[in-house]
Amino acid sequence: MDLSQYLQSGADAPVDASQQLSKEEYAAMKKQEREEVWAEVDSKVQEVFRDGESLKGFLNFIAQCKPQKAANLLLLYSQNPEIRQVKTFEGWKREHKTLRAGAHGYTFIADQKYEKDGEIRQGYVICKAYDISQVRIRQPEPPEPKPIQTLMGALLKDTETKISIADNLPEQVQAQYIPRERTIYVRNGMSEEVTFHAINRELACASMDAHDGTYSRAAASPQAFCAAYVVAEKYGVDNSGFRFDKICEMQEYGNKEPQELRAFIGNVKNAVYRISRHINRNLGQPEQEFVPDEFAVSGGTEAKGDAQPLETPKAEEPAGKSQKQKGGKSKKQAER
Repeated sequence: MDLSQYLQSGADAPVDASQQLSKEEYAAMKKQEREEVWAEVDSKVQEVFRDGESLKGFLNFIAQCKPQKAANLLLLYSQNPEIRQVKTFEGWKREHKTLRAGAHGYTFIADQKYEKDGEIRQGYVICKAYDISQVRIRQPEPPEPKPIQTLMGALLKDTETKISIADNLPEQVQAQYIPRERTIYVRNGMSEEVTFHAINRELACASMDAHDGTYSRAAASPQAFCAAYVVAEKYGVDNSGFRFDKICEMQEYGNKEPQELRAFIGNVKNAVYRISRHINRNLGQPEQEFVPDEFAVSGGTEAKGDAQPLETPKAEEPAGKSQKQKGGKSKKQAER
């Protein structure tokens, strides 16, 4: 007999507030909750760009945390920079895992599908999620760093973007992505670490090219530089040569509009996830799929007004991505 289905071991248990409040009171409560959450996300993204060390700390968090949408990365980082992997109470329960006594959940934005006017729509809800450190299991050990030669082999094998050695690059150019050729040209003879960083930076640039003529290297380079740092941090490659003060200056030390800063973070993490999937696949590791949050909450017919369209956080759209809708038209879709 599994008592965990009856006893929550002192942890936060889901509470149905709709049974205690009127429809109007519940809607007002959820509206305030959403406003507070997005205010926290916006405050955090501005704080992240305050200086180079602040940005570096957040990029380290992206490297350690399992894939999430940009808003959740910021929200989780603001609550606990040590978070590594979160799931809802039901998500851990489906894996037959129980929470440690006294575990308190972290505020989280979860995708939710709901039906309205006869159509299935995509929205989100504010819920609680729990880190793997709060679960009654043996905690996973950090993976052993792999030799740089192994990582280089995994990085260069079967790349979507062609990579070629160039002997005639200008002196100050380590590597560069050329959009019209969809090719990355790399200087030969650099150290393995520098070569690894340079190729990852250019792969990140390539991931932000929508192939519609709008690609700008000047616009993509800062995000790509950050993405190269995160990939190196993720795989244990020396990245001590990275500096982020210039990037923070370009972002006006966090004084730009929060939506614009969130879009920056979204491009960084999208590039990191794409490169990581490629490396992991070639290393023979289980691929971490980039899907909507694995613990998406299923909704009712109207979801009692707490499900919100994903179009709300518009700044989380990845560059150049689109989604087909009814009637064959496409629109920008919020990044995940």
